[in-house]
Amino acid sequence: MPRSIQLLLVDPQYDFCDLPGAALPVAGADADLRRAAALVDRCGHLFSDIHVTLDSHSPLDIAHPCWWRDAQGQRPEPFTVIGEEDLAAGRWLAADPAQAAASLAYVRALAERGRHQLVVWPEHCLVGTPGHNIHPAVMQAIGAWGRGRLRAPCFIWKGLSPNTEHYSALRAEVPDPNDPRTLPDRGWLARLAQADTLLIAGEALSHCVANTVRDLVELLGADSARKMVLLEDCCSTIAGFENLSTQFLADMGRLGMQVRRSDTLYS
Repeated sequence: MPRSIQLLLVDPQYDFCDLPGAALPVAGADADLRRAAALVDRCGHLFSDIHVTLDSHSPLDIAHPCWWRDAQGQRPEPFTVIGEEDLAAGRWLAADPAQAAASLAYVRALAERGRHQLVVWPEHCLVGTPGHNIHPAVMQAIGAWGRGRLRAPCFIWKGLSPNTEHYSALRAEVPDPNDPRTLPDRGWLARLAQADTLLIAGEALSHCVANTVRDLVELLGADSARKMVLLEDCCSTIAGFENLSTQFLADMGRLGMQVRRSDTLYS
C-alpha cells in the first residue's frame, strides 16, 4: 500500500502575516507561508491529503477586548493577561453581567487545567474580513494541488464558540460538552491517523501549532509523534512567547517528532 504523506497547515491566514493591515502579525509568517506554498508546488504530487485550519472569530469573543471592562468601564488593551485573581479583585469584569459567572468559571477552569492564563488579543480572523483569508500564495498552491489531484483540501474552522479560546484545531481550551464546535472532530481525527508522515506548518508555533500538535498526540497516542515532521522554516513564534515554543519542541522531541526544513524534504 502506498505511504500516506499528509500536510497540516495551521491557520495560514492573512491576519497572522507580517504584512500591511494584519491584525495580529507574527514576525516571519509571510516568508514561512511562502515556503509552505513552495513545498506544495514542489512536492504536492506526493501528498495524499492537505488539511488547513482556519482561526475563525466574531468581535464578541472571550479573548477579545469587547468582552471585558475595568471598574471605570474601559476595555483592556490587547495582550492584557486576565487571571482568576483579577476577576476576584474586580480589576476586570465581563462587560455583559449575564456572562460574569461563566467568565469567572472559564478563567478558573484554565487555572485548574494547568493551562495558560487568558490573554486578550486584538480582534483577529473575523469571519468575512480579509484577515480571515488564507495567505494568497498558500491558496494558489493548494488550489492547484486540488485541481491536479481532483481532491479537495480539508478545511477545519475553529474558534466559532465565543465562550472559550480555541488555539488547538482539535478542541477548545475549555471544551463544552454541549457545543460540538469545542470538541474533537472524530472524522477528521481518523483521517489524520491514516498518515504515515504528517508534515506540520503554520502560525503561530507558540500557540495554535503547539496546541494542535499536543492535542493530536494526546488523542492519537504518544507513538503518533514519531510520524510527525515539524517544518521549522514554515512556522514562527509570537514575540514574547518564545518559552512556549521552546518547551513544545523539547516535549515533542522527546516523543520522537522530527524537525526539518521544508527545502530538505523529498529532494
